[in-house]
Amino acid sequence: MSSEANKIAALEALLFVHGEPLTGDKIEKILELKPGEAEGLLNELAEKFRSDERGLYIVSSSGKFQLSTKPAFSSILEKFVKDELSGDLTLASLEALAIIAYLGPISRSRLEYLRGVNSVFTLRSLLLRGLIERELDPKRLSTFLYKPSVQLVRHLGLSKTEDLPDYEKLRAAIQDIESSKDQESINQSKPSSEN
Repeated sequence: MSSEANKIAALEALLFVHGEPLTGDKIEKILELKPGEAEGLLNELAEKFRSDERGLYIVSSSGKFQLSTKPAFSSILEKFVKDELSGDLTLASLEALAIIAYLGPISRSRLEYLRGVNSVFTLRSLLLRGLIERELDPKRLSTFLYKPSVQLVRHLGLSKTEDLPDYEKLRAAIQDIESSKDQESINQSKPSSEN
């Protein structure tokens, strides 16, 4: 990464997309920064948010950093979230919920890979509605896994997620799609042979 401005922009994009708290070490690894460089960039970005008329700021706690909305806008955002939660589920929410129901527990990165879009807001909406739950991934303690909630299973009149219609068949189909995407990515990354 070349300029300081590019590094700050990349940091802002990373914090926005990730949605969950990140450590300085993880930021440095992802952005390929020098050890200790994240702290200075975080301070500069935090200062930009303070000095500009911006709706975001950086929250830090226990060595982790996260992008958040400023408390001054909480009433607007509460109204927005309330309106969103009182309405019907969007197609994006239904799509994410179906994937989670059939493949859960599933990480956000795998869900986004399958859907091809950022799913932070969709996941938050489903969590707030009580349709999904999240738990720490026992293999990677900095990652959450999402699964259908007991409330959702009960609402659907099921005793367990495996009772979903065509559970094994659809689960296998989704995994086939994922394997196809993986193979396509591998094929695209291979250099073409010269004749």
